[in-house]
Amino acid sequence: MSLLVTIDPNPTFTPKPALPLPERLISGAPEFKTWAQDDSNGEKVKTGVWEATPGETHSIKGTTFEFCHILSGHVEIEETGGETKTYKAGDSFVMKPGFVGVWRTIETVRKIYVCVYE
Repeated sequence: MSLLVTIDPNPTFTPKPALPLPERLISGAPEFKTWAQDDSNGEKVKTGVWEATPGETHSIKGTTFEFCHILSGHVEIEETGGETKTYKAGDSFVMKPGFVGVWRTIETVRKIYVCVYE
């Protein structure tokens, strides 16, 4: 097994579809697709591509660390008690453990993610 993994930003295999948990949905009818591409360290590190259609949801990271790189689309992320930040194609950011806020997908977004689970 190679220790070098290339993440395909435009995977051709079938993604795993999902919907937000009802208690996390704020507005709209967002749909999610995940193209999981790597699990490491006993599945404590997951990497792949994720896509969401427009809508607004509560984002709660708990003990998870997540790095995101936006490939396309437009999102606004509002941290509870903090400011709202806008991210578009080419932008990268980290949501640290304990993050709580609102994720607004303005235009269908696709991102590369790296999640580290405690």
